[in-house]
Parts: sequence; C-alpha cells; structure tokens
Amino acid sequence: MAAASSFSAEDPVADLACLEAGGQRYGVDVVLVREIVRAPELTPLPRSPELVEGVIDLRGAVIPVVDLGRALGSGSCADGLHVVVLEIDDMVLGLRVDAAVDVLSVLPDSLGEPPALTTAAGYELVRAIVRQPSGHPVLALAPEQLVERIYRSALDREGAA
Repeated sequence: MAAASSFSAEDPVADLACLEAGGQRYGVDVVLVREIVRAPELTPLPRSPELVEGVIDLRGAVIPVVDLGRALGSGSCADGLHVVVLEIDDMVLGLRVDAAVDVLSVLPDSLGEPPALTTAAGYELVRAIVRQPSGHPVLALAPEQLVERIYRSALDREGAA
C-alpha cells in the first residue's frame, strides 16, 4: 500500500475485498482478486505444503487452495462457503474463507500501522490496520507474506519427514 501522506483525505488509498475467517475481517487489495467462487470440493494433493488443503479445477486451471484461517492461525475455514482466487506475482492461489463480505474503499486517515511489537517479533502478514468508526478494524493482509508462509510450511513438512 502506498504511504498515506501521498493522498488527500478524499482519495482512496486502495479498495480492499473484505473477507471473514475465524470471526475476523481481513482485507485483500481488489487488484489481486481474480474472482470469488462458491467453494467446490477439494482434491487432496499428496505431499503438498502443509497449508495447501487441496486443489480445485476452475475452468481448466488447477488452483491450490489454502484455508485462510489456518494460514493465519485463527481456526479453520473448512466449512467456508467461498474461495477467493488471487493472482500474486503470476501465481494463482485460492483462499478458503468463511465469507466474502464487501469491498471497502480505504481513506488515508483510516490507515494505521501494525503494532511495532508484532512486526519486531516477525509477524508480517498484516500490512496495515484499517480503523472503522462503526466496527472492528479490518486487517489488510500482505499476500506476498502469505505465500512465503505457504513456502515455509512446505519446508517444515520436508523437515518432519
């Protein structure tokens, strides 16, 4: 996300697709969202990274699906009704979520940095915190860090084998 100081108070910084996982609302830059589909049955993929739940065949493309709740450590979305298909650096990935809620236009004055204690401890999955006057904050995810976590889960699985 761009720095808040480079925008006027009326210009949105970004539009976020708001998703729910484990009772928390998260946001992903809509530019990365290819589509949102009803969660089809997953086909298990043997020896895949631990966080990859399986794959789906979506219009001829085989897409790995990650349970967003598990990836974030906030509980499984195994009963989630939606898969949000993202394209990150030419890589396509599906996120199983409990719900796809809405699109939120983020204004600079509503953006906050993640707490310094969390980033100093190596937690980088949240890029920014969007404060909302009428509810709980929305945590804007850093999708590239999510992909990194998936890679690490593959290394962890190899190390355990």
